[in-house]
Amino acid sequence: MELRELASFLAVVEEGQFARAAARLFLSPPAVTAHVQRLERELGVRLLERSPLRLTEAGERLVPHARAALAAVDAAAVAVAGPREDDDPALRVGVMGHGSAELTPAIVRAFRRAWPHTRLTIAPLDFTEHVSALVERKVDVAFVRPAPDDDRVECDVLTTEPRIVCVPADGRFTEAGALRLADVLDLPIVAVPDGTPAVFTDYLYFTTAVNGELGRRGPDLARTPQDVLHSVAAGRGVGSALRSFARFYPWPGVRFLPIVDAPWDSSVLATRRGDPDPRVRAFRSLAAALARDLGPVVSGGPQPGPGDSAQVVRGAPDGLDSLAM
Repeated sequence: MELRELASFLAVVEEGQFARAAARLFLSPPAVTAHVQRLERELGVRLLERSPLRLTEAGERLVPHARAALAAVDAAAVAVAGPREDDDPALRVGVMGHGSAELTPAIVRAFRRAWPHTRLTIAPLDFTEHVSALVERKVDVAFVRPAPDDDRVECDVLTTEPRIVCVPADGRFTEAGALRLADVLDLPIVAVPDGTPAVFTDYLYFTTAVNGELGRRGPDLARTPQDVLHSVAAGRGVGSALRSFARFYPWPGVRFLPIVDAPWDSSVLATRRGDPDPRVRAFRSLAAALARDLGPVVSGGPQPGPGDSAQVVRGAPDGLDSLAM
């Protein structure tokens, strides 16, 4: 197994076409095809289905290992060259809210162990910076939710979780154990500033799940999770989030209720598309490996299939107690 074979395989996976992968690697399409075919012969398994182009189960298992192998080579090259203070800026990690739950600190710790000589900074991101922090080069990687809908950004899904709403503890849902999407339309969900990406507002307001109905908006404007929770505790509005949010933001005067018929949604690691920085590639590889190993535990189990969106998370009782962990 050669590194160029792994590089060609990953390029095809990430670009979605042999021709684009070849252009990215400055190779001919036949050369990239030959690399992938040679890798499949060496491993004795098919990695890619060709019509349409998609990963096989074996190919999916190989992706994080291939990324880790290439990142290790990049790391070795950097280590041999030695650190240079003038051209070794910090790797800037953006985190929106609680990021990808427990995976966020686990990934940061793993990177620091793997790249001990790389400076790393962490920057909190508000809702308006869902995409702009990356494309304006304020950060190099970003833990956000949901996946940005922007061609300049590529994403690795880290967790896929049930959805919840944050409601006043002494409000109309004091005795409720769960809500449905029909209830959400009648709730004053906090407003967000102009310029917040549409994909984030759609996520916040369940726009697709409620067939585009607008619902109500609360009187307060929120840029951060803390803004949302202050508004909820004051009885002025409600907020929505992923299930893991409740573990990280226990808040006086706030209850967290599952939306049993809402589609699950994801947190992701977002990076600039095609970023050649070996540190970014290494960070992505470590994130993918940890998400594979720990993601199902953090998320609360596998995502339910069609028709199962009201399924109770495995091992968790109904209602508030299942969320306040």
